[in-house]
Amino acid sequence: MSIKLEVWGDYALFTRPEMKVERVSYDVMTPSAARGLIEAIYWHPGMRWHIDRIHVCTPIHFTNLRRNEIKSKIIARTVNTVMERGKGELYLSTSEDIQQRAALLLRDVRYVIEAHFEMTKQAAPGDNPGKFQDIVKRRIQRGQFYHQPCFGCREFPAQFRLCEGVPPCPEELRGERDLGWMLYDMDYTDLENSTPLFFRGVLRDGVLEVPPWDSEEVRR
Repeated sequence: MSIKLEVWGDYALFTRPEMKVERVSYDVMTPSAARGLIEAIYWHPGMRWHIDRIHVCTPIHFTNLRRNEIKSKIIARTVNTVMERGKGELYLSTSEDIQQRAALLLRDVRYVIEAHFEMTKQAAPGDNPGKFQDIVKRRIQRGQFYHQPCFGCREFPAQFRLCEGVPPCPEELRGERDLGWMLYDMDYTDLENSTPLFFRGVLRDGVLEVPPWDSEEVRR
């Protein structure tokens, strides 16, 4: 079962993992970001979303933004230690940890995401593809979601609606553009050691074809 979802917003940040300090966005939405956006609308343990292709419906434009961020974080090991000892500090002081960072964002973005889902072993006896398909379309039409869909960061919300037909390609994106190695998704087979997956992204006439999960094009 498949859907075609049009999404748009003012800003987007699909962070390149190789950038450690300053955040820099990929040129195009990543498959993992597209999956996360759809799952914000509807997720169920009995189904698994797969992204087939992403249509870029507007020219690619970047903009710079400086934001105040927190340089520290509370890690799980610290929490466990405090809970075992019964004392310690489990808070962050924004006045002490705040710092300003620059980010290279995408602006005025609009995509059409083509995706399909497969049933999983967690599906209940009464679950079936037709049931899930109806639920997903109904939620999209009503504008319902579990949490606000976003473009990479929660501060960049995404609007959405069902899409019919094939979106036109902007003149600036006609032809072929090599996007380099892009983050495909995260492999959580080993919950203690999640593994990032990558693929070679190529934008052809504004369309990013996403290889299947088990394809040789996906590097682990």
